[in-house]
Amino acid sequence: MMPRLGEKYAIEIETISKPIAAYQTDEYFELDLPAAPAIMVEDEIVVEGSDVAEDKLEAVICRHLGLPPPEPPKKGFLGRLFGK
Repeated sequence: MMPRLGEKYAIEIETISKPIAAYQTDEYFELDLPAAPAIMVEDEIVVEGSDVAEDKLEAVICRHLGLPPPEPPKKGFLGRLFGK
């Protein structure tokens, strides 16, 4: 998801991956960063401790870039049938 959004919008994406123990240290908590896994856009925490829908993340990116929000994804037949 992230590489695709990085190609679509003029943004720099930084992925930080560390062992779980590194996120549970006092030094990490002093940085005032969100609990992993997390996604941040600029200083805004989009999600912390769970996954996020791509359309929600894309909307936050657009807002930070001053762009109009993307069109919501079209629902297929099963999505309309089951309300998803």
